[in-house]
Amino acid sequence: MSSAVLQEMLIATAAVGVFLFIGAFLRAKVPIFRRWMLPASVIGGTIGLLVGPGIWGSGAPLPFPEDWMTFWAALPVVLIVPVFAAAPLGMFMDPSRKQRRFREMLPVVLLMTGIFSLGGSIQYITGFGVNLAITAVSPGTGLYRTFGYELGQGFSGGHGMATALGSILQDFGLPWWQTAQGVALTTATIGLVGGMLFGIFFINRAMKRGQTRYLGRKGEVPRDLQQGYTKEIDKQKSLGRETAFSSAIETITIHLGILLLASALAYLLHRQMRVWVPDLYLPVWFYALLIMYIINFVLLKMKMNWMIDTKIKSRITGSLSDFAITAALMTLPIKAVSQFIVPMLIMCAVGFAGTYFVMVPLFRKAFKDDFAFERAIMAWGVNTGVMITGMTLLRICDPGYESPVLSDFSMGFALMSIFSLVISPIDYNFVAKGSTAANFFWNIGVFTFYAAVASLGYFLLVRNRRSGAAKNIN
Repeated sequence: MSSAVLQEMLIATAAVGVFLFIGAFLRAKVPIFRRWMLPASVIGGTIGLLVGPGIWGSGAPLPFPEDWMTFWAALPVVLIVPVFAAAPLGMFMDPSRKQRRFREMLPVVLLMTGIFSLGGSIQYITGFGVNLAITAVSPGTGLYRTFGYELGQGFSGGHGMATALGSILQDFGLPWWQTAQGVALTTATIGLVGGMLFGIFFINRAMKRGQTRYLGRKGEVPRDLQQGYTKEIDKQKSLGRETAFSSAIETITIHLGILLLASALAYLLHRQMRVWVPDLYLPVWFYALLIMYIINFVLLKMKMNWMIDTKIKSRITGSLSDFAITAALMTLPIKAVSQFIVPMLIMCAVGFAGTYFVMVPLFRKAFKDDFAFERAIMAWGVNTGVMITGMTLLRICDPGYESPVLSDFSMGFALMSIFSLVISPIDYNFVAKGSTAANFFWNIGVFTFYAAVASLGYFLLVRNRRSGAAKNIN
């Protein structure tokens, strides 16, 4: 590779950064973008799409070079690997305290895991169900067999997972990978906007009905959070701890180096596994995830947990995600995606309804007066947008994060990640080779599993309540 190629890649990456800055500026200045809480990457990427050759061809206002478009299309496929590899880094750094608390909170953790995961599972069932229904009624629609998988990837996974979908399907050799990525990014945007708008509506309704614990007035999102920055220096948060002296090595270099190491090993293992077990279909980032669990375990055994700061890690992966999402939206195959607009809208509408009616009544039933609505709105936000969507909606209801909802959800999310290590390989093999019907019924099986997890949690919670009531009587 010549230095000229690297220079062109640098310039093309800088161009993505320019659209990120445009997105951040518009988020701060345009009221509708503030209300919808759209990330700068989504705004900037959409602007880049609207002015580029993806829509207008050679007559575009900004006719980006073809090499740039090719590079931008490939950028998310590569950047998403270290983003997902980062998840296990920093986990269980204080195992004794975590295990003790986990045992004490087992019923709540099982319930949070089960009910939250049911919300995601119903989205995959809905997506594949819509595919089957539309294909049965109108076989000429031309839906590809994995259409519907994008609903869960976009709603529950957000723009990060939507961007990763292209990499996954490309690894499996499916020719419609770029179209599917475009559909997923579209559903992610619909989910993010709709999840926030519906969430605020649900909060105001619950407040009027007396179902919220802390709200005494109409729930509002703080102005600083809406615009995406604060000018008050004392309110600006720290990026994280400096775990090493910069005279030796930068803290960011340590974290970035570990992420790149796990990603590189994942690519090498992925290539080798395709030789050793050609019928096994797993994406590169899944191997990176497993490798990072091993790296994290080694760091724990070597008592080097002092070296890792999860805030620093999150800032690095957040930066990579910003560039990945922006580039993916700028190269979205709008013409290919537009032919599926009606199935997408049907899928999203049913997806919103299914997510609500599966989760919210279950939270009310299971937790009753134990912050039932706050738990439901947090899960709703994450299952229709991203983690920050859920945290933002929770913050409206619980401004100081005084409730146990956030910590309970975090533990439940960790347990779900462990379950995913077993479920995901099977899921990917269905996506790679299975029919639409096979994927539909497989996800019904996953739904049943998480229903069993939630039922076990509810059984243990009821037993603990009865045991506590009996002790009080005695």
